[in-house]
Amino acid sequence: MESRARLAWLCRRGTKELDLLLQAWLAQAFERSSAAEQRAFLALLDWPDDALGRLLLGQDRAADPELDALADRIRAVSLHRP
Repeated sequence: MESRARLAWLCRRGTKELDLLLQAWLAQAFERSSAAEQRAFLALLDWPDDALGRLLLGQDRAADPELDALADRIRAVSLHRP
């Protein structure tokens, strides 16, 4: 598994929307998520920014239902930031 610092670096994508979504998930939900969900998050971090942005902003769906469900949860965490 990637180190926390490495994950934080990978969550910096250069667009405010992606940065906020990914960083919120990492800070608030990553540690509490299942091993399978953590692996899915790592898989999403390998996506190109444009495709990841469309997925996380709800403009597109992933072919993999697990990744699609995770994108929904990432959006939900971001909306409920303290």
